[in-house]
Amino acid sequence: MSRSYPKIIRNRKRRIERRLARKQYEDQPKPMMTASNIHYEMAEKSQGISYGGIGAIHQMVERLGFADEVNREVSLLKVHVPYWESDHVLNIAYNVLLGGMRLEDIELRRNDEVFLGALDAERIPDPTTAGDFTRRFEPGDIEALMECFNRTRQRVWKKRGRKLLKDALIDIDGTMAGTLGECKEGMDINYKGIWGYHPLIVSLANTKEVLYMVNRPGNVPSHQGAAEWIDKAIELVGPHARWITLRGDTDFSLTVNFDRWAERVDFVFGMDACKSFIERAEVQDEADWVVLKRKPTYEVKTRDRRRPNNVKEQIVRQREFKNIRLESEHVSEFPYRPTKCSREYRMVVVRKNLSIEKGEQVLFEDVRYFFYITTRKDLTATEVVELANGRCDQENVIEQLKNGVNALRMPVDNLVSNWAYMVMAALAWNLKAWFAMMVRCKDRQVELLRMEFRRFLHTMIWLPARIVRQGGKIIYRLLGYNAWLKDFFSAREFIRRSKFA
Repeated sequence: MSRSYPKIIRNRKRRIERRLARKQYEDQPKPMMTASNIHYEMAEKSQGISYGGIGAIHQMVERLGFADEVNREVSLLKVHVPYWESDHVLNIAYNVLLGGMRLEDIELRRNDEVFLGALDAERIPDPTTAGDFTRRFEPGDIEALMECFNRTRQRVWKKRGRKLLKDALIDIDGTMAGTLGECKEGMDINYKGIWGYHPLIVSLANTKEVLYMVNRPGNVPSHQGAAEWIDKAIELVGPHARWITLRGDTDFSLTVNFDRWAERVDFVFGMDACKSFIERAEVQDEADWVVLKRKPTYEVKTRDRRRPNNVKEQIVRQREFKNIRLESEHVSEFPYRPTKCSREYRMVVVRKNLSIEKGEQVLFEDVRYFFYITTRKDLTATEVVELANGRCDQENVIEQLKNGVNALRMPVDNLVSNWAYMVMAALAWNLKAWFAMMVRCKDRQVELLRMEFRRFLHTMIWLPARIVRQGGKIIYRLLGYNAWLKDFFSAREFIRRSKFA
């Protein structure tokens, strides 16, 4: 990093702080936004782009050896006239990273001379060619592509993931990716009447990375084929983690695999509240039940403020809708050996005492039970519940894949090609995680890992830059300022100095 960069960043920060400093304004005679004499001109020689962060991402991809990995392991093109497999994969991923929401948005970058020059590319595939590339895949090719991703991510973990992966949490879930198309091969209708596909997603909670994505017809159960991909995830994370815990809801309580998994990792899965479990919970001694104290969702950094009125609750009461209100929660546990297992496991049970109301009138009291099976003996029952409920954070990852990355749009015409597209588009999400891990400051690193995809684009990718070719170099001269530039340069400098091979 040039010695002048910190000074430039510091000066720009001071200027914006002076603008935004708290002032005691008098009544202003006119609005703040007063620009009126605005003109537009075309620059004759100067060239710039609005997404200057793409250079650092591409440099990271090159230093990690990702392109060579893809070209070596994924063979879909007999001749390269002119594109290689890595060109197609990165074309789709970069389209997402630059804010593209569909394949057609690639055409914007294809006709952007400055963008092509910034990546030293004569041309990139057009949207039709990109769609045709997804149709070349067979399931084995997609698996090979995901393993290319995983070998690349292991190089990142070796350099920057030791502390993050010390206690690894692997989350498993399925989600419905609906489509309005009527001619998409492999689509089906689920029990809610939604047509589409039902992808399986295996992710790493520590870094929010997607480890495996598997496309399936819309009517398959969540757990179908999950054991195979869980095993692959264990193999992937195992060499880098001191401790691995699998997490999933009731659909993934595959008891036939429990003994085998317990020999290698820990797990905590939800269990269906069947009649026999409820009967065992009801005969538990009352002294065995402990009040479940949940941690606050956030820490108040200033002072407590008055709780706002619950408008929704008021409307429900006024209109006398049926309302279920939580009165208290207790937790207990008992040993349990599933029929298909040869050993006992901890069964943690949560008892929720509910009040069923209509308007101001209490209709009746209700008790519901929730069950979790686990191998973790180092945690209290309350901590097991907290660990299991933490899996809900994977819903945020899935939401980002759906509406931030738009990886689950299903833009092509069959199950396998849509699977290929979602894997390549999800690479953009993983590139975000890898770049975040390059940041030096641990607090900022964690904040970037948890950051929503669109905000990451605003902070690290959409940086106005002038592109200058000088002395055989492509120089991105950043023109703007935001509070993350210091972290951007620290990540870029680590990438430049590191050898990931």
